[in-house]
Amino acid sequence: MSFNQIKSYAKINLALNVIGKANNMHKIESIVAFVDLHDVISIKRIKSDNNIISFYGKFSQNINKINTISKLMEILEKRNFLKKKKFQIKINKRIPSEAGLGGGSMNAANILRYFIKKKIIKIKDRQIIEISNSIGSDVILGLNSSNTILDSKNKIKRFSKYKKIYTLIVKPNFGCSTKEIYSKVKKFKRPELNRPNKDMFDFDYLKKMNNNLESIALSRYPKLKKIKLFLENSLKPVFVRMTGSGSALVAYFQSKKICELAKKKFNKRYKNYWCIASKTI
Repeated sequence: MSFNQIKSYAKINLALNVIGKANNMHKIESIVAFVDLHDVISIKRIKSDNNIISFYGKFSQNINKINTISKLMEILEKRNFLKKKKFQIKINKRIPSEAGLGGGSMNAANILRYFIKKKIIKIKDRQIIEISNSIGSDVILGLNSSNTILDSKNKIKRFSKYKKIYTLIVKPNFGCSTKEIYSKVKKFKRPELNRPNKDMFDFDYLKKMNNNLESIALSRYPKLKKIKLFLENSLKPVFVRMTGSGSALVAYFQSKKICELAKKKFNKRYKNYWCIASKTI
């Protein structure tokens, strides 16, 4: 049997508010988009006693044996959704880890979606939510790679056919620990996204928003602050914002041409840092 290939797109938080805490977990609301940067997942059914999961590519180093995909497969097997079927799964990692781009979570989401779409598993909506949340809080977002708003009540609203945004995504040669960044949150924001609408994806609205985790990361990592200032002052984006808990920063542009020029300037100044010009899908 030949491999089927899946594109697993990177997630960016256009805005993120930490609004409280419950059961030792932080509650957030967020405006989310997906960009055309993606991992490539190859998957096929095999005759074996075990699933085979492997990673390769630029960002495949230091991935633990216990990861989002192994957790997903373990849950599906324990609940007998796979009916003893085994799979070989290979992931070409193009999305950097510890960047706030949700690479691992989106991998799990896309494999789960593949199993559902191909009718390999039969599963109820409430079970999808339960399994997704047990792997990672943002896995549920990746089940549909379209513009998304997550409100304070953990409800999701999707938006399609929206104007593309051009992005320059940059990541320094260090990552941010999600656990560490969240542990330093001391103040909570009042919910702002409980009436999701398409206007929340307009630049005029987004410019007024923030990522509550950004100030914590910039304080912890002064290099991030320097990079952000360079992006804002030298490349003239509409705005610059960290995604997730970092360490990736995203500069937002209205045109592909300006975004590509910004990438050249950034590469000239920060030769050893990873960056990519991308756009929302």
